[in-house]
Amino acid sequence: MIADPRRARQEALAAALVAEGLDGLLVASPANIRYLTGFSGSAAIVAVTRGDVLLVTDFRYDEQARAEAGAVARIEVESTSVWDRFFKELATLGPLGSLGYEAQALSVLDAERFAQAGKPWRWKPMKDLVERLRVAKDPGEVAAIRSAAALAGEALRQTLPQVRVGMTELEIAGILEGALRRLGSEGHPFPTIVASGARTALPHARSSRRTLVAGEWLLLDFGAQVDGYCADITRTVVVGARATERQRALYGLVAEAQLRARSCVQAGISGREADALARDVIEARGFGEAFGHSLGHGVGLEVHEAPRLSRTNADPLPAGSVVTIEPGVYLAGQGGVRIEDDVHLSAEGPVLLSDGRTELLELV
Repeated sequence: MIADPRRARQEALAAALVAEGLDGLLVASPANIRYLTGFSGSAAIVAVTRGDVLLVTDFRYDEQARAEAGAVARIEVESTSVWDRFFKELATLGPLGSLGYEAQALSVLDAERFAQAGKPWRWKPMKDLVERLRVAKDPGEVAAIRSAAALAGEALRQTLPQVRVGMTELEIAGILEGALRRLGSEGHPFPTIVASGARTALPHARSSRRTLVAGEWLLLDFGAQVDGYCADITRTVVVGARATERQRALYGLVAEAQLRARSCVQAGISGREADALARDVIEARGFGEAFGHSLGHGVGLEVHEAPRLSRTNADPLPAGSVVTIEPGVYLAGQGGVRIEDDVHLSAEGPVLLSDGRTELLELV
């Protein structure tokens, strides 16, 4: 029988609590709650102590919470104030002195409830205790991301033959998002980016009513979600005409940088060194200023999580992490190219999880 990974995660967090001198942690981040308990609802508060896990939610999630998390947590359901019920049940978990809370996930208003509770707990703001555990993915997590990436790739393959000059970016986004849903994506991890023409020089453009013109760049940045885990992919194509020599040269540069980075990135090198794998190629051709963002980021239960592959990150990339490799060159007023795949940093080396189909496509 395969051991439940949630138990191991809870035990690892308990060990981290001991190291921090804490008796427990209040977990409010939905991604962290799902990681530790399996609960996927939108409203819950969890307390993890050195020996217990308590999950308090409201009546909307009674059956769901018990089905998803009942095997690894004590479930309490409240029809009025979840916070009042949480503090009541927290008092039953034994003598607790110092408790941490996720400062990045709670509002100031929620944090003020600690003083209002009137209990002798000492609250300490904490950050990234659970996130540090989430960085290294277990085989089940990697499999979910691989499935999400495969789904995303297939959705793109079904979408591109339908793209025509004169369509709007929003129309194309709708076709792509419809394909993602039909193929089984649980949701869209972020708003789908479809940008055309000069708007492809906007790294995080919003899909608009702009219509496609023949011979332009079309950039699609989108994701899929399977079992809560995300994939994040970007492809750039030419619409309605053959690519010009200038377009081929620019695309070839980004593709070369992306292939070098995704082939050579590995656990143990720093985020800065990983970023340089692609940046050095682009800078050598004189386009360094046009690559303004970092090479990539971690991906998992959230589409943006640790580690960072950036010029400012001197920390080593953890073994087991899954990262995006997404260099881009953006020329204001002209357009840009970005190519993105998802890579698992396994102990044996980088493993491509998305399809890696990065040849220049001309939709004519």
